[in-house]
Amino acid sequence: MKIAFTPSFIRQMKKLDPVLREEVFEKTGLFKDIRNHKMLKVHKLKGSFSSCHSFSVNYKIRIVFEYMSKDEVVFHSIGDHSIYQ
Repeated sequence: MKIAFTPSFIRQMKKLDPVLREEVFEKTGLFKDIRNHKMLKVHKLKGSFSSCHSFSVNYKIRIVFEYMSKDEVVFHSIGDHSIYQ
């Protein structure tokens, strides 16, 4: 699976603690294999984010992304639940 990143996602990543960034890289690697999506709690969002999906990095941090095709996604944002507002 090919993953692209928006400029805002990259800015948000740079603000994260280095330990958390490592966890994000680990979960992103797992995300590339669709068999891991249940473990990562991938789910479709509703409302103004209805075109997007989300998955958990840890109990607090989420990544919001959008499928561009079956094998390509764009990561839009990363953070706690405030990213949904």
